[in-house]
Amino acid sequence: MSNRAAGAATLKRLRHSRGLSLAGTARALSETATALHHPRLPAVASIQRTVARWESAAPTLPDERYQLLLAHLYARTPAGQMSVGPGSDLAELLGALLDLGESESRVAALRTALIRTATDAGGVLALLSTPLQASLSAALTDPGQATEETVAGLGAVVANINAQVGAVPMVRLQLLLTPVIDVCRRLQAGALPDPLVGHVRAVSVAACSLAGRLAFENGDDQASRAPYATAAAQAEQLGETWLQASVHMSHALVTLYSSSDLSDAQRLVDRAMRAARTGDSVRVRARAHALQAEVAARAGLERQAQSALGLAWYDIGGQTSGDPSGSSFSAGHLRGFEGVCELSVGDPSVAHDRFAVSAAALVAPREQVQRAIVRTDQALARIRMGDPRSAAELLHECVLSATATGGRVPTIRLRRARTELRPWRREDFVTDLDDHLMDVLGT
Repeated sequence: MSNRAAGAATLKRLRHSRGLSLAGTARALSETATALHHPRLPAVASIQRTVARWESAAPTLPDERYQLLLAHLYARTPAGQMSVGPGSDLAELLGALLDLGESESRVAALRTALIRTATDAGGVLALLSTPLQASLSAALTDPGQATEETVAGLGAVVANINAQVGAVPMVRLQLLLTPVIDVCRRLQAGALPDPLVGHVRAVSVAACSLAGRLAFENGDDQASRAPYATAAAQAEQLGETWLQASVHMSHALVTLYSSSDLSDAQRLVDRAMRAARTGDSVRVRARAHALQAEVAARAGLERQAQSALGLAWYDIGGQTSGDPSGSSFSAGHLRGFEGVCELSVGDPSVAHDRFAVSAAALVAPREQVQRAIVRTDQALARIRMGDPRSAAELLHECVLSATATGGRVPTIRLRRARTELRPWRREDFVTDLDDHLMDVLGT
């Protein structure tokens, strides 16, 4: 109840901060519904009683319709500007909904919906709080005026964009990220205060690595190389070897799917391993070993793949709390890599079981692209186990996942699985899958 009381108090504080009475809030929600072309709300007096119940001594949770209307109302400042980043009224509202008992997944969906809106109205500035917008403008005029709060806010924007991968279309995220990279470049070109140089460089590494990934996701392989090169150079200047390893791994993964020459990815994996071995991040080292195993398995090197997987499991079993990378790489992710290795140089039935365990573990919003990949590979394992009908049934689900996440790799994996269904191309279950692929993906 203490959390619910805190949630109710936050809703009341937000209302008062805008000078709204209960009736004024009711009218604002009704006007918001009209602007969004939603069905008409009840009379103002009825909405007013509903608002009062949210703030009462025994508060109720706004239903999903009102949550969306409240989110749109508080996502704009009183002046009408979009603001959805940390410290915004929207962030306060979402925290209040959590306190009132709403699920984290529903709150994440609300945040995603408003970030989608922000890409149409307000752009990257919408991800900054109003004070940070002002401090960033001052810093761009004179980098010497930059503060820790300014740089931290810029880093939070990159993290916010990264968190939306798989939920917001990749092209929208790329549009949001481009000005962040330009801001980092302009700040670094000026006379930054010495204590902030490293912080801005770290933000630049994160932004450029993500930019390389997004360029790949949007089908521009050539454009992905330059931001990765910038990120690698900036990481080297920082001297954090785990960060260098992260950049090389991300680059290796996109290279694995954009180059027909496996040696290109192998060179990047080797660089990642050299950096990861001396780095402070156990999770980055585990992921590097897992990627090393996948590349070895794709090259048909079973013994090397199993050895690298063993080292990855050893890393995951170590102390990962307080890991400097903030990576979410887990046993669930590693099971997926095991499945890929088994699919390449082992037993497809073992691969299928590894994929099933991995998919069950990958439930977070940020993990949906990876889950879509794992489920598609699971279908491929079913084909190789001699069960094409069941594989096609699973691939229908994978088509929807690939569409929802917008990931390029799931789509590549779908095409690979469909290619292996060619012996059954005249069967109804394959023609139905082809129709689905054509309707949804146009392929």
